[in-house]
Amino acid sequence: MTTTVITNIGSLVTNDPALGDGSPLGLIENAAVVIEDERVAWVGPADRAPAADRDVDAAGRAVIPGFVDSHSHLVFAGDRTAEFNARMSGRAYSAGGIRTTVAATRAATDAALEANLLRHLDEARRQGTTTFETKSGYGLTVADEARALRIAAAHTEEVTYLGAHIVSPDYADDPAGYVDLVTGEMLTACAPYARWVDVFCEKGAFDGDQARAILTAGAAAGLIPRIHANQLSHGPGVQLAVELEAASADHCTHLTDADVDALAQAADTTVATLLPGAECSTRAQWPDARRRLDAGATVALSTDCNPGSSYTSSMPFCIALAVRDMGMTPDEALWSATAGGARALRRTDIGTLAPGARADLVLLDAPSHVHLAYRPGVPLVSAVWQRGRAV
Repeated sequence: MTTTVITNIGSLVTNDPALGDGSPLGLIENAAVVIEDERVAWVGPADRAPAADRDVDAAGRAVIPGFVDSHSHLVFAGDRTAEFNARMSGRAYSAGGIRTTVAATRAATDAALEANLLRHLDEARRQGTTTFETKSGYGLTVADEARALRIAAAHTEEVTYLGAHIVSPDYADDPAGYVDLVTGEMLTACAPYARWVDVFCEKGAFDGDQARAILTAGAAAGLIPRIHANQLSHGPGVQLAVELEAASADHCTHLTDADVDALAQAADTTVATLLPGAECSTRAQWPDARRRLDAGATVALSTDCNPGSSYTSSMPFCIALAVRDMGMTPDEALWSATAGGARALRRTDIGTLAPGARADLVLLDAPSHVHLAYRPGVPLVSAVWQRGRAV
């Protein structure tokens, strides 16, 4: 076994209050981290760091856990620049644009889909993302959904079956028949590649009854529910997420007091995942993160990287948006983009730099994590370790 010590860290975020200053970030100033193979072996003050096989000098820069992007749509083909340009010229976003990507994805080869996925993963990794979830949802046939998940599963363990993204164009006149397909033959073909099941519960996509049937069938097949909830308008998605103990209700933009209260009461089971890239790209109403946090909900931040409504792979950008436009503090936004994402994936081995955790960490070219919001758009990530290796 080989060990590496990263020392002379100006500010270390552990996300473990017991290790640092008692805050949720568990900050340690003038710190060091020891990595042994793929795991964190020790954290603490630099002057107490044990010897290691290799030394890395952080030169007073900050170290944070790797970002956990718990919501993305990266298996796709095609481009929707024209749609974005039209939307920025005044046309409102609707779920129908997904059909454009469905056509391009169906026409693409496996090799093209995988190459596009790898390009986005590399882009995200260079910006500090060390764990990502990604979904199907741009095939909407049994074969195309299964191949999307097979491609994704070769590159991440956090794979989500989203056959219920929209009603397939092939079933435009028979939505009930499509729900039967999603909960039947398609689920059987897709479940072996996935950990999660998801549904877009929204006007123009799937209503509450349809969403319940899809998530219940997925759970019966061994998949854990998560849900696109209350993005474009108010609907039953959040309440359904809490009822079914879904790991995450994603978007959570249009909420009533009852929805916020339900998320707060379910804070240990259902995370409210906010996706500010979508609001930025669609000029939509920002979710009020402050309201959700003050009520006691557990909040995650994610990119929602997809070609239509949020074409960004940058977690630092989403942190800056959350602080600027959603009422979060820099500390809250960083926690939500790391530990919060881990909670949304029901993981305890990532999103933290406590001993025993996976050694996924990011060195910032800044003395503090606050610079992620303080200096938006600046490429502050200077080094990334994933599973204990510099990448």
